[in-house]
Amino acid sequence: MRRIGLCRAGANLRKARSVEVLQLDVSGRPQAWISAKEAAVIYASDGVAWTLGDTFKVLRGGLQRCTGLQSRIELQPIIAVRGCVPSRAWRQAPALSNPKLFARDRMVCAYCGHHFAEAHLTREHIIPSSRGGQDTWMNCITACRGCNGRKGNRMPEEARMSLIYLPYVPSLHEDMILRGRRILADQMEFLLASVPRSSRLHG
Repeated sequence: MRRIGLCRAGANLRKARSVEVLQLDVSGRPQAWISAKEAAVIYASDGVAWTLGDTFKVLRGGLQRCTGLQSRIELQPIIAVRGCVPSRAWRQAPALSNPKLFARDRMVCAYCGHHFAEAHLTREHIIPSSRGGQDTWMNCITACRGCNGRKGNRMPEEARMSLIYLPYVPSLHEDMILRGRRILADQMEFLLASVPRSSRLHG
């Protein structure tokens, strides 16, 4: 892979910065979302083992001294990186956050079933924290502020409020989607191929 002049490519990198590259380990498991600049460094150091998807950005650098040709790097949306230790993240539950929880539940309140903007949603503990409930994917659902206040410090059955859907722990591939990136079609197709059909992300 030809090196590029990073200074000359700076403008191109700024334009590509809004779209991130999905980095995989050599076995094909997702590892991280990386910037176009980080991907360009991996390409330039010949660290890319294989790629997937159509080129979404071409970065052009300076002229090569030997050939007089302008150096260029074609960025693919998915790259597998040489020397990366195979990811162990697939064996662990992904970190829980409100944006990812709301995305998992499609911005729908688990009690009233209505769709809300993020500002009107809360992280609701099925078993209240004050009663020993844990802050985990399996004990947390999305609830609107009204339903959360109505349930209060009670169990759903005590408040006579039924769940319209059940919680679940996202897989590694689901977690990469839930992180809220600007995901390209090739990246989404790759990730969804390993997401269980029962996942709400297919809905």
